[in-house]
Amino acid sequence: MLLPLLPCLLGAASGDDGFRTAVTSREAFAQPASSLSETDRPVFFHGRNLFRQVWIVAPADDDTVDGLGPVYNRLSCIACHGKNGRGFAPAGPQEELRAMLVRLSVPGVGADGGPLPHPVYGDQLNELAIPGVTAEGRAVVHYDDHIVELAGGERVVMRRPVLSFRGLQFGPLGGDIETSARIGPAVYGLGLLEAVPDDVLEARARSHGGRVNRVWDVARGASAVGRFGVKANQPTLRQQIAAAFHGDLGITSTLFPAENCTAAQVACRQAESGGAPELTDDQLDAVELYLQLLAVPDRRDIAQPDVRRGEALFASFGCANCHVPELPIADHPRRPEIRTGSIRPYTDLLLHDLGDDLADGRPDFLASGREWRTAPLWGIGLAEQVGDRVGYLHDGRARTVQEAILWHGGEAEPARERYRRADPHERRALLRFLESL
Repeated sequence: MLLPLLPCLLGAASGDDGFRTAVTSREAFAQPASSLSETDRPVFFHGRNLFRQVWIVAPADDDTVDGLGPVYNRLSCIACHGKNGRGFAPAGPQEELRAMLVRLSVPGVGADGGPLPHPVYGDQLNELAIPGVTAEGRAVVHYDDHIVELAGGERVVMRRPVLSFRGLQFGPLGGDIETSARIGPAVYGLGLLEAVPDDVLEARARSHGGRVNRVWDVARGASAVGRFGVKANQPTLRQQIAAAFHGDLGITSTLFPAENCTAAQVACRQAESGGAPELTDDQLDAVELYLQLLAVPDRRDIAQPDVRRGEALFASFGCANCHVPELPIADHPRRPEIRTGSIRPYTDLLLHDLGDDLADGRPDFLASGREWRTAPLWGIGLAEQVGDRVGYLHDGRARTVQEAILWHGGEAEPARERYRRADPHERRALLRFLESL
């Protein structure tokens, strides 16, 4: 079982050379690629500053970082991606959403082929607003608990999130509302994922299962392969960044030039702008380069017997069918640091049906309400080292990696059941392997 994975263990030359970091501190996800050129270095750190920037209300003395809102969820990118890592779900209804947002839509298809935004609240609930503008309301998370028993008698408490809403300022959402809670994902290694060719994803879908999402590329005005976002609903890193600035902070860009106000939100539409656009192309370039050239943590303890045993079990249980250890990449068209070779992200970047328990019931382009993109696992072993609090899965319901495994259903149900029925020592070995990533 180990032979197909030996190139990973031996550190063969690959496309992520210059993109690996041995740092294991709380700054493990914030390291620049060692291949970062001297020319790009100041742009990289400018992008880092913008990613960490607390944006302010317009008009302001510093008009380079104003334009927050009029409605928004957070003041900065880093607020949902603490230390560039993953966010978390609130502990219960008493806690506000600090690293989570709620997508909204109604049945139907939008003008771009994606979800149809709610006519009054748009495609995302904005819980905050600038002075003089009314915030939309608050999302509240409750949990229903149940127990899963594993072989050997271990019992795991699982929590299922239940959304409700308070203080909605523009009327009820309606009975046909589609909602999806999302925590912020980790943001390192994204330039490498961008370099996986479309035809590799399409060929893998044909030969191994899973589906490619086809989404709308705003810059090209055409359909494209999706690869970013929990439903692979964004085609490029640049569009993913611009969409997050627009939806989460209310910051416009050339890709999304209109303020995030619906027709019903009069004060929002009349608020002063921070520029047209508020995020300049140079600023967007800098944030894009920053996220493209963040390094990925090296694997650790790979020679340990329990880690090697866990790696073999990861394959034999079927986890590696979707969390593919290795993918080929091509030369990046704009980042010479990213060259043809291979990367080890433990994802196929494809959509898979994960069953009713994880379904949000909200389609997104070709993705059904039961389908999710396979999440990359590289760096997951340092998640709790980096973050004060972390969650797993799209909505953070899982507090541990083991809980995340036990939520998998649909196509992943056979792998989940092999894990659940495994000897406790085997389960621990598999978790040790994941800790090594």
